Amino acid sequence: MTTAVDDALWSAIGDPIRRSMIDLLLAGGPGTATSLSERLPVTRQAVSKHLAVLDRVGLIHSAPAGRERHFRVDEAQLARAVAQLAAVGDAWDARLRRIKRIAETIERHRTDN
Repeated sequence: MTTAVDDALWSAIGDPIRRSMIDLLLAGGPGTATSLSERLPVTRQAVSKHLAVLDRVGLIHSAPAGRERHFRVDEAQLARAVAQLAAVGDAWDARLRRIKRIAETIERHRTDN
C-alpha cells in the first residue's frame, strides 16, 4: 500500500513558522508580509521568504494591493495536503494493525509451546 505524497508541499508545511502563517491567514483572511511579520517572531524579510516557499507549492496566492501584496490561503491546495496526511495516517494505521497481528501470533505460539 503506497500513498502518493507531494514532498515539496510537505516540506513547506513542515516549518512551524509557515504553519503559523497559514493559521494566521486562515483566521484573519488575506494579509501582507508586513502584517504577518508583526504577529510572528521573525523579520519581514524572513516572512517574505517563507511566503515565497508557500506560494511556490501553491498553498497561498497573492494579489497586488498598492505597494504590498495580499496573500491568501488556497483552500483547495490545503485540502489536498489534508487528504494526503489522512491517507498517510490510514496507511500507517494499516501497518500498525498488521504488526499487532504478527506480534499476537508470535505471543500465541510462545504460550502454546
